[in-house]
Amino acid sequence: MESAIENAGLYPPATDQFGDILASLKNRFRIEQTGHIDFHLEQFSIFKDYLDISVKESYAIKNKNNDSYMLFTECQSKHNGHHHGKAVTSAPYQTWALAYLKHDFGRVLIRRETLVDKIIELIHPVELDFAEDKAFSDTFYMLVSDRQKAITGADRNFRNVVMDIRLDDFVIEIVEHTLIIGNTHAISAEKAMHLAEFVSRLCTTCD
Repeated sequence: MESAIENAGLYPPATDQFGDILASLKNRFRIEQTGHIDFHLEQFSIFKDYLDISVKESYAIKNKNNDSYMLFTECQSKHNGHHHGKAVTSAPYQTWALAYLKHDFGRVLIRRETLVDKIIELIHPVELDFAEDKAFSDTFYMLVSDRQKAITGADRNFRNVVMDIRLDDFVIEIVEHTLIIGNTHAISAEKAMHLAEFVSRLCTTCD
C-alpha cells in the first residue's frame, strides 16, 4: 500500500519534508485527507505569475464551526527565476492554507506593510485603514475592491487573528468568501504549522 507521502506526488527533497510536516500537523490538529477537491486557485491574483499550479495533496483541518484546509502545491513559474531583471524567489513545491468565510469580503489583499507602501499611500490613498485599530493599520497593507464589504468582514475578531500570525513573510488574499494564506518559499514544518494555526483559529473565532 502506498504511503501518504507517495500519494502526494511530491518529489525529493519535498517528500522528505512532507513526512515531517504531516507528522507535526497530526500532533496538533485533527486532520483528514480530502481526496480531490477543486479549490479554484486560478481565481487568486497571487498565482498570476505561474504557468500552472496544481494541488498535489490537501488535508482538512477539522474545526468546531467549519473545516479549513492545508494545500501542498506544485508550481511552474512563468519567469524562470527572473522577472523584469529581478530575481524571482519561488519554490516549485509550496504550502498554502485555505478557509471559507461567512462574510463576503469582495477582493482583498493583506500583507505586512513596507516603507514603500507607506510612501505610496501618502501620494495615492488606496489602502483601507482602520481608525479604531491603528496597530493593525500600521502593521498591514490591506487593499480592497469594496470598502464596505471589507470593513464588515474584517471586524475586530478577524483583525486580531491576523495580528497574531507567527509568520514574517506571508500574503493573504480573499476572493469573496474564500481566503488563502501562504508564501512562495519552500515547504517546511514550521511554516505549515503557523498557517494551520491561523486558519484553524480563524474558523473557530470568527462567526
